[in-house]
Amino acid sequence: MTTEAVPRVITIGETMVLVTPATPEPLATATDFRLDAGGAESNVASHLTHLGVHAAWVSAVGDDVLGQRLRATVASRGVDTRWVTSDTEAPTGVYFKDPGSTVLYYRTGSAASRMGPASIAGIPLEDADIVHLSGITPALSSSCAALVDTVCDRVAESDTVLSFDVNHRPSLWSLGAAAPALLSLAGRADIVFVGLDEAQTLWGCDSADEVRRLLPEPDRLVVKDGDVGATEFQGDERVFVPAVPTDVVEAVGAGDAFAAGYLAAALGGAAATDRLLAGHNQARLVLQSTSDFITEPLAKKG
Repeated sequence: MTTEAVPRVITIGETMVLVTPATPEPLATATDFRLDAGGAESNVASHLTHLGVHAAWVSAVGDDVLGQRLRATVASRGVDTRWVTSDTEAPTGVYFKDPGSTVLYYRTGSAASRMGPASIAGIPLEDADIVHLSGITPALSSSCAALVDTVCDRVAESDTVLSFDVNHRPSLWSLGAAAPALLSLAGRADIVFVGLDEAQTLWGCDSADEVRRLLPEPDRLVVKDGDVGATEFQGDERVFVPAVPTDVVEAVGAGDAFAAGYLAAALGGAAATDRLLAGHNQARLVLQSTSDFITEPLAKKG
């Protein structure tokens, strides 16, 4: 009997069925749609796997055809899904992309929102190189918040690196609840990703340097500033790499791709400049599509 290898990266969080127009047009007028899988943590795992990193996604889906489809879709990308469970009493979440406009979520009471500390019992978090979380999960429910807290505690007692993407979702919780909770979680992580726009909304920071002063604890802090670029802080070092010029179709999911590109480069021993550039290059792929996961640049028309 063989024992499955522990993934280098373990991601934990909800994934939903993504419904998006087949071409970049409004939901109100589109007639052709595509079903896909979309969720911060499974997106990161999918991109990491494509980049040659053994990555697992931990979650719960409904015991329904959508849950089956989600698991199969993410697994088809090469992601390790052995720790994805099915909940017989709750549905799989769904969300719609309205390209260039908004995202509509239908996730209340989903299977993933019922996860808690027991969901990670027996999962070897301490044996992975990196465990990756996002700020979406603690906003889903009190049990999910307890799950995230337990992950942070377990990883803190090991040599595993805790990666945390702030990923603020205003629709999930109030600013008064989100700001202190996300600041606290970021302060417990070893690698933190945050958009400057998020930091402005949450904590009133107007520059990457202000974010670093507010968050001195993480070993590496990456502050992303849209099409301007990204800054990494590590110790006394500050490195900025401009964004790669891109024709943007849809921005949702690009942050997950950035995190995966960065983490894959970090696992490969790359220097700060190369880590940030790897993040930009992976994000650029997603920015050109309505999908959360794309592996090759889209062919230009004409």
